[in-house]
Amino acid sequence: MIDPESWAAKTANLLKAELKRKGVTYAQLVAKLAALGIDEKEVNIANKLSRGRFSATFMLQCLTAIGCDGFRL
Repeated sequence: MIDPESWAAKTANLLKAELKRKGVTYAQLVAKLAALGIDEKEVNIANKLSRGRFSATFMLQCLTAIGCDGFRL
């Protein structure tokens, strides 16, 4: 059984990997989210990804912002 911290790490690593694949920095992600009308600060994104604790909504917003239409678990 996977503990909650491991789930959080897996989630964060999944989003970080997609950002890396697309070559998108946190600063660029802030701009892409802003274009969708989503107000985030770079430091908040870094903190969320560091903790691995963020909503599914935030993850979908990020994936949409970077143009990701699918990923493998």
